[in-house]
Amino acid sequence: MPSQDKRISGSMETSVFRIPPYHYLHVLDQTTNVTRLEVGPQIFVRKDNEVVIMSPERMVTVPPRHYCIIQNPVVRDENQQVVKDNLEQVILEHAEEEIRLQQDPFPLYPGEELKLKVTLLKVVPALSALKLRVTRDYVDDEHQQRVAGDEMLFEGPGTYVPRKEVEVIGEQKAIVVKPNEALKLKATRETVDRNGKNRVAGEEWMVKRNGAYLPGVYEEVVERCRAYVLTEKAAVHIRAKQTFTNHAGKKIKSGEEYLITSEQMETFIPD
Repeated sequence: MPSQDKRISGSMETSVFRIPPYHYLHVLDQTTNVTRLEVGPQIFVRKDNEVVIMSPERMVTVPPRHYCIIQNPVVRDENQQVVKDNLEQVILEHAEEEIRLQQDPFPLYPGEELKLKVTLLKVVPALSALKLRVTRDYVDDEHQQRVAGDEMLFEGPGTYVPRKEVEVIGEQKAIVVKPNEALKLKATRETVDRNGKNRVAGEEWMVKRNGAYLPGVYEEVVERCRAYVLTEKAAVHIRAKQTFTNHAGKKIKSGEEYLITSEQMETFIPD
């Protein structure tokens, strides 16, 4: 890379570097082959066996409600001090990521990379949610074990703070159920619905309550159903596909047939 070679060549010719406040540079000791960090403000004088491999760079500043992702972050001890080996070289968590939120300006140690530049945190409005998938096992803030492959919803309103163990796979918005309408839902795997009822994979049910409904993470909207309007001359002929208990508390057996008339109700939405 000619540009990099030119920078290194220039840094070998220059012996004095002025590092402004909130800036830093990397210095390679050619005797030990270890690269170290120098932080401003200072006037750095290069020794004959040293090479400045990166000119003074501005530190990374993460303002409020922002974040960034660091690739190969340094290892820190319980006192948040950087850990070094016996050669005074910083120890990195290779192929790892670290999400950093609002904090004082910080430099990048040798080997660290800014994978994602400073980005605004995602604000999730009301009646919507982010669909998340776990990429590695971890224990969340509520001490619940999360397993890779699990999916979950982050429901608004709120500000979503990302984690390295979780990826965002989509957004979901609530569906408004109008009068004389219902939503037909299907469970994609075993789950618990909004009413606390256990559902098995493939099970279908109706949501008839008017208002906004946000489907669960393992709930699929099959269709939006409209009610049948019943009159004195129009009734609905029903055949039960499986045994269930209707809205009146009566048990209906599979295969049983009956009529719903206007004397019983004005509109009808099948269960």
